[in-house]
Amino acid sequence: MSLKCIGIDIGGTSVKLGIFEEDGTLVKKWEIPTRKEENGKYILGDIAASIRRTAKESGLELSDFSGAGMGFPGPVLPDGHCEVCVNLGWKAGNPQQELSRLLDGMTVKSGNDANVAALGEMWQGGGKGYKNLVMVTLGTGVGGGIILNEKIWTGEQGVGGEIGHIHVMEGEKEACNCGGHGCLEQVASATGIARTARRMLAADNRPSTLRSLKNISAKNVLDAAKAGDALALESLNKSCYYLGWALATISMVLDPQAFLIGGGVSKAGTFLTDIIKRYHDELSPMATKKADIVLAKLGNDAGIYGAAKLIIG
Repeated sequence: MSLKCIGIDIGGTSVKLGIFEEDGTLVKKWEIPTRKEENGKYILGDIAASIRRTAKESGLELSDFSGAGMGFPGPVLPDGHCEVCVNLGWKAGNPQQELSRLLDGMTVKSGNDANVAALGEMWQGGGKGYKNLVMVTLGTGVGGGIILNEKIWTGEQGVGGEIGHIHVMEGEKEACNCGGHGCLEQVASATGIARTARRMLAADNRPSTLRSLKNISAKNVLDAAKAGDALALESLNKSCYYLGWALATISMVLDPQAFLIGGGVSKAGTFLTDIIKRYHDELSPMATKKADIVLAKLGNDAGIYGAAKLIIG
């Protein structure tokens, strides 16, 4: 029997886990709650216990696995060290080494969750066939992952790919979660798209179907824009302009083959990516072969696929 591997994606609410064959076939997937009490001290123990239990139920031993890959939300150095992981409550330490200890010395590799998701999409998702790509996740925030020559690129201190915090707007008074002002996340995330629309509604007297809504969401803005609402479309274009600007800037530095658009906002499909591509292409005139801008495909499973790929190599 060929060895299997485990993919682990640690989120703020739940931990997603999967058992994979080395050809990328997902054999089994499951979830457990993320217990963040006491600075997340229970998370790794819960993961190890769940892996042992599920392996036993599947008729497997720990020795049947070549290793476990793990993605979590924070900067991760090549040796697995994480200085801080705010969403999980973790302080400086090495979760990779700790999980290996809890699994009787099993090989464990780890990475930032967005980078790991990008690796998964390149391996078995929307990025299949590309060797150099940047994944952009448009959710509550804007995340990013960079893949160069089929490998995650993290930078010197693990913050490579934090494209949501590229400065794109001058004069922004509200602070971003990172402490900066005018970050891409503030205009192009789901919350940013909704906020941009609310600001435009307050500053413009034109009629809009959005005016009848109490709590405007990014989906409301996208649906209204698709339906031909002029103000909603103008607002969405503003958000996509800044996103296209950031991606064009990245193109001039990394020259990737493709940008993958994922996260909840990406459910708008090619209606969204066509607008982003228009601005990206306009703002990267030196690139004669423009990067493709395509939709991610693996959804919430991207993290476990990418984590497994860390082991398979």
